[in-house]
Amino acid sequence: MSRNIKLISWNVNGLRAALKKDFFQSVEKCDAQIFSVQETKMQESQVTDEMRAINGGHDYWSFSTVKKGYSGVATFSRIEPESVRHGFGIEEFDQEGRILEMDYGDFVFFNIYYPNGQQSDERLDYKLRFYDAFFDRAQELRKEGRSVIATGDFNTAHNAIDLKNDKANEKYSGYLRIERDWLDKFTAAGFVDTFRHFHPEEEKYSWWSYRMNARANNTGWRIDYFFVSQDMIDKGYVKSAWIDNEIYGSDHCPVGLELELPMKFF
Repeated sequence: MSRNIKLISWNVNGLRAALKKDFFQSVEKCDAQIFSVQETKMQESQVTDEMRAINGGHDYWSFSTVKKGYSGVATFSRIEPESVRHGFGIEEFDQEGRILEMDYGDFVFFNIYYPNGQQSDERLDYKLRFYDAFFDRAQELRKEGRSVIATGDFNTAHNAIDLKNDKANEKYSGYLRIERDWLDKFTAAGFVDTFRHFHPEEEKYSWWSYRMNARANNTGWRIDYFFVSQDMIDKGYVKSAWIDNEIYGSDHCPVGLELELPMKFF
């Protein structure tokens, strides 16, 4: 016996703003058992009962404690996790409200809003050290024999196929060789980019600048991912992955993953 579940990840670029742009209709269309959002830009005191009811399940939040209206992630899950962690146990990363780690028993699910490195050299360094802290945590779980799913806005396009103008962006954070090298290291360690696994040659994007009619012209970047540990591929648990360009309401669009899991997971 098995059960199919859908997982969705979406950087909403402000949850309160998204709620004014057919957000609930978009959630209903996605019909996911686990629906994750990044960049909520909220404090805990601003969460309403309407927000807690998103996706008709349990709601889990991580908030920035260092700046208001900044960062933040939330996961709305119809499946109750066994436990939830709100960070890596490293204050400089945990305090920005970027991390939710949810233990569903035989797999661990990460919803993360990875830092943007464009502001300064210091923020680029912060981003790379954040990447390494996540990598260490993911590897720790793998050594324990756990399956891992990691989703969110990684803020880096991996290869030339993943952004419209690769040559023009080689000197900018988001497509620097040092950032892409980390994604190379992550995939070499046995974490699979599920969209690229199913669509090795497809040029499709998940983020567009608000400038220069970028979305209308499809001048975009693919920086939102679902990665899974290799064992989930090997066991046949991963059935499909996609990018939903037909959903608007943010400068990002949702990305999705479908799993077929044995009933022991539930």
